[in-house]
Amino acid sequence: MSLFSRFACLATLAIATAFPAQAFETAATHAWVYDMTTHTVLLDKSGDESVPPASMSKLMTIEMLFEALADKRVQMDTTFGVSDKAVSFTAQGGSTMYLQQGDRPTVADLIKGMIVNSGNDACTAVAEGLEGSEEEFARKMTERAKTLGLEHSSFANSSGWPDPNQRMSMRDLAMLSVHIITTYPELYPSFAETEFNYKNRAPANADNRNPILGVVSGADGLKTGHTSEAGYGMVGSVKQGDRRIVFAFSGLTSTSDRAKEAETIANWAFRQFSLKTVAKAGDSIAQAPVFLGDADTVGLVTAQDLRLLLPAGAAATVSGDVVYTGPIKAPIAKGTKLGELIVHVPDLGDQRFDLMAASDIGPAGFASRLSVAVSYLRARYGL
Repeated sequence: MSLFSRFACLATLAIATAFPAQAFETAATHAWVYDMTTHTVLLDKSGDESVPPASMSKLMTIEMLFEALADKRVQMDTTFGVSDKAVSFTAQGGSTMYLQQGDRPTVADLIKGMIVNSGNDACTAVAEGLEGSEEEFARKMTERAKTLGLEHSSFANSSGWPDPNQRMSMRDLAMLSVHIITTYPELYPSFAETEFNYKNRAPANADNRNPILGVVSGADGLKTGHTSEAGYGMVGSVKQGDRRIVFAFSGLTSTSDRAKEAETIANWAFRQFSLKTVAKAGDSIAQAPVFLGDADTVGLVTAQDLRLLLPAGAAATVSGDVVYTGPIKAPIAKGTKLGELIVHVPDLGDQRFDLMAASDIGPAGFASRLSVAVSYLRARYGL
């Protein structure tokens, strides 16, 4: 039978904060804010809708170059050629690192050119260098997105140049960023670089467009974007203390609005939510009955520190349920998963934690088993 044990003391373990969390109304048309530390979605405004991503889609091109580095298909000092198509982006007026015919930029140069300069020419050089053509690279980008679980993304080019088939959702952009941060920790610091001037050709375009670098404490990435169709958007990440947040938004009307919105989102995410440790790994959460064991109950303990992200002032309204199927038949090995703690946090949904056996429980002795059998027969047949 299924037993549901109410875990009433959870709220008393959390530390209440002084003010209630304030709802956030973003000016962006599409937005998604995510707490990486606790895997909690803090804000979702049309986050799964596929929209023009502009230069934010360069994150997929960067990811594919990072993957090539990880696979050792290229090295940081590997050089790529520069085609007429790559050079043409300078004349078209898009973002550029000012590549010219005859240049042989290294992978290290192109990473900075894509991240700091947002170079369309750098992306084209990478696409052609890795796959022979931008068309084939775009096809591989779409395939790669699917393998990463990005369900609302498709690509027609490597740079984010306007195209009806170039689409991403804000959730996809944020989760791609999470993937980059966690998979390539040695390469991710490139996103915090503030200046790159390839061969001293681009003093006017040498500064990283990310408006929160050096402004918001802990800001270290990732990418801005703008086209007339997409408006002004950004994918950002900020780490403060034990927490890291990632956010993506689009549809703003100016660079100043984008900068203000990015700073506001970061401040809101850290000031209106707090990370609380309400139980340590191994702490007893509940007792479950045991069937035919040398003990009547077994303790249920957390396998890890129980850390909750709580809206400010919400601790008193947090509740939880311990869920297991019992009574649990012996023998039971210490550390075996026996159930789950489901914590209900207002406005943030449920958070789930595995519960494990606190100790070994052996089988009952002969006398105990005989007693259980006799009790069963009496109950079943009225003996």
